[in-house]
Amino acid sequence: MTATVVDNIGLLVTNDPGNGDGSALGVVRDAAMVLEADRVVWVGHRAQAPSADTHVDLDRQTVVPGFVDSHSHLIFASDRADEFASRMAGTRYTAGGIAATLIATREASNETLRSNASSLLAEMVSSGTTTVEIKSGYGLTTDDEVRGLAIAQSLTPESTFLGAHVVPIEYQGRRDDYVSLVTGPMLDACAPGTRWIDVFCDRGAFSVDEARTILQAGVSRGLLPRLHAHQLERTGAVQLGVELDAASVDHCNYMSDADVDALAGSATVATVLPGADFSTRSVYADARRMIDAGVVVALATDCNPGSSYTTSMPFCIAVAVRDMHLTPAEALWAATAGGARALRRDDIGVLAVGKRADFAVIAAPSYVHLAYRPGVALVSATWKSGT
Repeated sequence: MTATVVDNIGLLVTNDPGNGDGSALGVVRDAAMVLEADRVVWVGHRAQAPSADTHVDLDRQTVVPGFVDSHSHLIFASDRADEFASRMAGTRYTAGGIAATLIATREASNETLRSNASSLLAEMVSSGTTTVEIKSGYGLTTDDEVRGLAIAQSLTPESTFLGAHVVPIEYQGRRDDYVSLVTGPMLDACAPGTRWIDVFCDRGAFSVDEARTILQAGVSRGLLPRLHAHQLERTGAVQLGVELDAASVDHCNYMSDADVDALAGSATVATVLPGADFSTRSVYADARRMIDAGVVVALATDCNPGSSYTTSMPFCIAVAVRDMHLTPAEALWAATAGGARALRRDDIGVLAVGKRADFAVIAAPSYVHLAYRPGVALVSATWKSGT
């Protein structure tokens, strides 16, 4: 098997506390890695690196694990720039704008949806993302959800059924009928090949009782639960996520002490979405408070056309540092190892022997520059599966 040594790394973040400086980031200076196929087979100081068939010199750049974007909505058509402009003029954000994207998505061809999602994914990769979760949720008919998930599954192994995004207009006044559709024929058609099930449990979307019914139906079909929780108000969705052992509860803008304590004592990750809070002028999720309480926190883009039209994890890191009061080290960990935890993966988000050779090369002397130089395209290369 051909081995490649990635050499002359000025600063390497491994996220392996057993390596390097012993911190959570496992920082190694003057580092190298050896890769075989899609795996890391050696990590350490470059002076001790074993010989390899191929040599790549990174000229003292920084290397970090590839970003793990554990929350995105890439299957859609059109945009909502006018809604954004209106919001910046003072209009309050609500869940209602989803209906506009739903209409455009239903009318779009498979080719249009695939092309748009692929283009957004390419943007993600160019900014250092190597793993992305992609949700359905802008079709909300059985046929539209199936085709959306088929596109998502062609782009990532981390696909999520979000038939419970909102109640579509044709079911207004018939909520129970729509929940029955989502938990019955729609779920049966969408479950094959899908890993996750999600519900938008918030004001204007689904109640805690409805979310419990939908998530439990998904679990019975072999899907794993995750949940949109407490973006617009405190509903009890966080506690529901812990109750159902959801991998992640996402947004977490409105949190009681009991919510934070429940997360701290569970395996459920709190995924905060700085791009959404930035783009909706909302109260920022208090990630500082959650980390201090022992909650595992992840960062993700929430890329979608309504409330967070960004594909950039570096941007989200910068906002999390500035407005969620994380340190640069905490934000980087949340965007890599934290995202992996939110997807219940142990093969990504870390650069260690036997793990996937997924990493981003940063044209800077330190990962701190991801927050220190916001908006600057510092990712010079993205390696996925060893190439």
